[in-house]
Amino acid sequence: MAHFDSIPLPVSPEPEPECALPKVVCPATKLANNYDRGKPPAIPQKAELEKMARRRYQNPKPHKRGAWWTLLIYRDRHEGGELKRFRQRIRLAPATMPVREVQKVAAEYLRPMNQGLETIGGATNFSEYVNEHYIPVALKAKAKGTQERYEGVIRKYLEPAFGEMCLRELTPMTLERYFAGVASSRPELTRESLKKVRNVLGSIVTRARKHGLLTTNPLDGLELPQGRPVEDSKPWITPEQFDRLVALISEPYATMVNVAVWTGLRVSELIALRWNDVRCWNALDEDGADCIRYGIAVDERYCRGDWGKPKTKASKAVVGISAELFDRIQQLKSLTVVNREGVGSYKVVKSDAPTDLIFQSVKDGKPMRDNNILCRHIKPAGRKLGLGFVNWRCLRTSRATWAIEAGANPKDVQGMMRHSRISTTLDIYAQFVPESQFRAQERIEAMVAARREKQHAAQVSVQ
Repeated sequence: MAHFDSIPLPVSPEPEPECALPKVVCPATKLANNYDRGKPPAIPQKAELEKMARRRYQNPKPHKRGAWWTLLIYRDRHEGGELKRFRQRIRLAPATMPVREVQKVAAEYLRPMNQGLETIGGATNFSEYVNEHYIPVALKAKAKGTQERYEGVIRKYLEPAFGEMCLRELTPMTLERYFAGVASSRPELTRESLKKVRNVLGSIVTRARKHGLLTTNPLDGLELPQGRPVEDSKPWITPEQFDRLVALISEPYATMVNVAVWTGLRVSELIALRWNDVRCWNALDEDGADCIRYGIAVDERYCRGDWGKPKTKASKAVVGISAELFDRIQQLKSLTVVNREGVGSYKVVKSDAPTDLIFQSVKDGKPMRDNNILCRHIKPAGRKLGLGFVNWRCLRTSRATWAIEAGANPKDVQGMMRHSRISTTLDIYAQFVPESQFRAQERIEAMVAARREKQHAAQVSVQ
């Protein structure tokens, strides 16, 4: 501090002009100003020095510690809403690796930090990002059922594994090891289950990258382990089983099952049906004669408190129905049923205005809960028949299966089921062997049998 004595002190410092905006003074300027005012030079506080610190180029020398080559580096992280810098010692390679190779590994590790490819936001905690932004903001844009499934995957699989990690620590190698560990520790999981976990994690990573917290997607090119083979067959019921099932279900749920099977509607679309969605119109049949056509317009869905559009663009369509099903739906307006206790009765439809729901809650006329109908009415009836696999998805698949058995063209089935991709329809077709293949197999067997018989006859004649 001896050099301060050679600086002349000002006799009368000029007053600083008033400013409406707060004046920002860096620590170095504050140090000089204090001396100019005759005050002893104040030592800058640690927080002020941290503000002055620049992110310098890092080139530490690897050191051998025990059985490992290590590297001491600086990293940033968020604590209490502030960005703080700390030192971290990482393991680079086994101690048996030559020095030159270790230096190459260190250079590769430091390159993203020195080139700015590792963002400061990447220090954000995974659990903090998911719980403070992804779930309350990004996930709310998805359907209610999707929200529940995604949050279940996050709580069960992702948060226990990555909750305490920074986003930037989600490297391809880390994720590859994670999925390999899950597949080996939980052999009951199928490859489809692993894909669902990857899809949820991919949604989180994509959103974080959109916000500038990550520079790359660590899931790009990730190959999942095989997992347990999934069964190709999709459960379905025969027309005979369907008739017996409906006979065991009370109204209006029996009509719901009829509509679900004969139209192939998803349960969210079924519950959202309104009276003005069931329509009839004049048309011409194949012979050019006048006829009446009936149909159900699908343009809305409801799932556990969430109203929205149908699942895909192809799902928004008019589905043809028979006159018998049309009449059965209309009969609900005047139908009265006895309650489960058998001590009273109630009207199935409380209000049949055009915009009112067809399938209304018994208590208040609001939308029904699909899970309640399934557990209280459909599954108990299925168990009585020995059908433990009956659910809403099974009813929809049965519709497509019957069409296939009737010889319908795959494109026609795709239109009836309102699949956006033909591959979804062909997945159901793959469960069946076409009759032409049976005939071809019979011809092959007949040819082989004839040649064997001919060879046997030749051997007998020689003897």
